[in-house]
Amino acid sequence: MHYRQTRAEISSSAIQHNAKWVRRAMAGGKLLGVVKADGYGHGVGPAVQALTPYVDGMAAGFMEEALAVRDSGYKGPVVILEGCFSNKELTLCCEQQLSPVVHCEQQLQAIEQAKLRAPLWIWLKVDTGMHRLGWSQEQAQQALSRLQSSDNVAGVTLMSHLANADAEHSLNAAQKQLFYQLSGTLSGYQARSFHNSAGLLNPATQWALQDDDWARAGLLLYGVNPSTVTEVQPELQPAMRLVAPVIALHKLKRGESVGYGSGWSAEKPSVIATVAMGYADGYPRQAKNGTPAMIRGHRVGLAGRVSMDMLTIDVTGIDDVQLGDDVELWGPDVDVRQVAACADTISWHLLTGVSGRVPRVLL
Repeated sequence: MHYRQTRAEISSSAIQHNAKWVRRAMAGGKLLGVVKADGYGHGVGPAVQALTPYVDGMAAGFMEEALAVRDSGYKGPVVILEGCFSNKELTLCCEQQLSPVVHCEQQLQAIEQAKLRAPLWIWLKVDTGMHRLGWSQEQAQQALSRLQSSDNVAGVTLMSHLANADAEHSLNAAQKQLFYQLSGTLSGYQARSFHNSAGLLNPATQWALQDDDWARAGLLLYGVNPSTVTEVQPELQPAMRLVAPVIALHKLKRGESVGYGSGWSAEKPSVIATVAMGYADGYPRQAKNGTPAMIRGHRVGLAGRVSMDMLTIDVTGIDDVQLGDDVELWGPDVDVRQVAACADTISWHLLTGVSGRVPRVLL
């Protein structure tokens, strides 16, 4: 039972709407639903259940997350994006039919030396410019050949990751060209995966997806456009509505301030509403004065510094604001991207940062 009215409302129908939109936008290929970080903060169970009819597989960050996907009842392919780092994990991959990413020599050797009762499908990561994980262009064919010759390997998906697909950047075309070249010259793989959510939207990284192409969609599935190149937000439905109640109202005289550091002062007689949402809930402490919120159909702005359990908004001129009124911090009426911009961060950070003390309420 939850006594606190603060909550994150999660819409399964919105997730499904977005998944169907992504499939239409792909116009081919296979779709991997990324549900790492507790389903981007939406809850792995609700995310998996909503996505299951619309995706060809799921992706988790590491083993515990992959097992949570299985615990949610999903039976299809599950990819572990960080891969495995122990024989015990590889045994679990075999038992749970999980597909680890292999991005380094240690992981490759572990697979070659493991004693598994059934072969695994491997995702081999090549580095085309991200320079974070993956095999170099020179190493890729040798790694592929070793996987192909191993009895522990059932097949290989060749993958890479885009560093700048959310923006215009010269590396986008360079990464696409290198991956396209590699996938044309390398031998020993059965499928490939290059596009993340932003990569599906960026003209510099797009191509007509074939039957053996897997797109890895994350943020798009939760109703937020990751791209600054292609605006598709009106086509999406935000799946999380972060809501908190008004718990106090204060009238301020001109010149009076509110909150720690007195960072906001009234320029005229004002009404300040205190809202039960703070940085311990995942709302960004660094959010600036004027960061948008919504109450009673009115757009309002943050007034003063965010504290651990509370924040304050300026509701001057809005009639009949009362204790208990819901305030939308982000969701269908407050674009999480705008909140992120006011906090000098990104929407991924905000969604995944909603803390465990905020109940997820499945609509």
